[in-house]
Amino acid sequence: MDISELPGFYAIAAADPGRSAVVDADGAVTTYGELLARANQVSHGLRAHGLVKGDVVAGVLPNGIDAVAMLLAIGQIGLYYVPVNWHLTAAEIAYILGDCDARVVVHGDTADGALAGTVKDACAAAGIAAEATFAGCAGLAEGMPAGPPPDRSSGSVMWYTSGTTGFPKGVQRPLPASPPERSVPGTRFFVGEVCDLRPGDEVHLVTSPMYHSAPCAHTQIALHLGHTVVIAPRFDPVVILELIERHRVTNAMMVPTMFHRMLRLPDEVKKRYDLSSLRQVVHTGAACPLAVKKAIMDWWGPVLYEYYGSTESAIAFAVKPREWLARPGTVGRPAPSFEVRVLDEHGDELPPGEPGMIYLSSSLGAFQYRKDPARTAASRRGEWYAPGDIGYLDQDGYLFLCDRRTDLIISGGVNIYPAEVEAALLEHPAVADVAVIGVPDQEWGQKAVALVQPAPGTPTGPELTAELLAHCEPRIARFKHPRVIEYRDELPRTPTGKLSRSRVRDAYLDGR
Repeated sequence: MDISELPGFYAIAAADPGRSAVVDADGAVTTYGELLARANQVSHGLRAHGLVKGDVVAGVLPNGIDAVAMLLAIGQIGLYYVPVNWHLTAAEIAYILGDCDARVVVHGDTADGALAGTVKDACAAAGIAAEATFAGCAGLAEGMPAGPPPDRSSGSVMWYTSGTTGFPKGVQRPLPASPPERSVPGTRFFVGEVCDLRPGDEVHLVTSPMYHSAPCAHTQIALHLGHTVVIAPRFDPVVILELIERHRVTNAMMVPTMFHRMLRLPDEVKKRYDLSSLRQVVHTGAACPLAVKKAIMDWWGPVLYEYYGSTESAIAFAVKPREWLARPGTVGRPAPSFEVRVLDEHGDELPPGEPGMIYLSSSLGAFQYRKDPARTAASRRGEWYAPGDIGYLDQDGYLFLCDRRTDLIISGGVNIYPAEVEAALLEHPAVADVAVIGVPDQEWGQKAVALVQPAPGTPTGPELTAELLAHCEPRIARFKHPRVIEYRDELPRTPTGKLSRSRVRDAYLDGR
């Protein structure tokens, strides 16, 4: 069936219900028709619980069919959906649930039952009643009709992202008044221009948790294009190669850390798998070392598409494989609807080749940080938004990044905010002061290093390090724990008491 004229998932599922939609991590196959029926039932279930346009639903869901069904259900009944990282602690989840005013929480579980207990504690701390908490989609879908809900209108995902304070804020956009089909042509045009993705019998591989914006967005895009979505059970280089060969995967989204791990495989393993089906492998989330990107394209062919943006700006710059090979290191030119300016500290525009603060503007519509108008205003210069990066444009308008203005650490494509880690460590009585910095790491891009000034009389060494890491366990997610803890007699602070992370970082790197 030619699906190129059908406006997205809901229409494709109605016209071709037997089409394969999702191959779950356990190998179970869900058709477009079955997925539409489940999404419709969940939509009816949410409305039966009194949710109306503009309300918020949170999902603490590992990758799987429930996570996909929630996206599609909320996408047609005018709600906001907040995907929550299921590796967070109960306190961290509770903060997000309370800040977003979640009316309903849907969660999955882990084999040991730990996630359900964590979510239960988080909901109790956030004041969310037990009857508004559901283990998976089944409780919402049970007994509900499988037909489309009335008065359909587009919903939206509201991503939570942290700033320099480490406290996450929701990136919220106005909800359209139109049904989801209205926006599909624009989405198809955009991803066609940026990534050469088209409607048809293609196969998309999900390699990362869908609580991150890019993997989640690409899953939705794939279904609106009529593709089959294959969900990897975990990221393991050999597992990924096996899935690509078995399902003849044509497109995927990855982060540079994954490429690095792939390249570490023995040559005989690399040669074992047929990857000739790959046409687009999109990467984002962190800078990719030039040598790594070239080595992957030597192996897979010119299939790496890169884009640069943020949760706030979405895809702002993009570069295709052959463009990048002609200009190694660029993150591309502005994507459709985007304009860019590079300004100095006075707000004056800089000429090509001169690094400055990057500002973006787009016709896609403005965002706001939920409940934080001051932070919203601080991120803008009029209609221009600053992602917080420093870079320069070449003569042809290609952007090259230099550094981040903030102290954000990007490790394996995941954001780590030093202030949050420092706050956790400072709760320990043995810590007088601490600075957390990001330092270069060959595999992860960056790793978090904690430089601790111990309290007077505190002995340092492996025992204290183990004690500090154990102290972090209930306070912050494991991926935020420092990879290295070192001890210092004193940390540099300004006369006003502000920690100079740049001085700490420079001294650390000089010492290495």
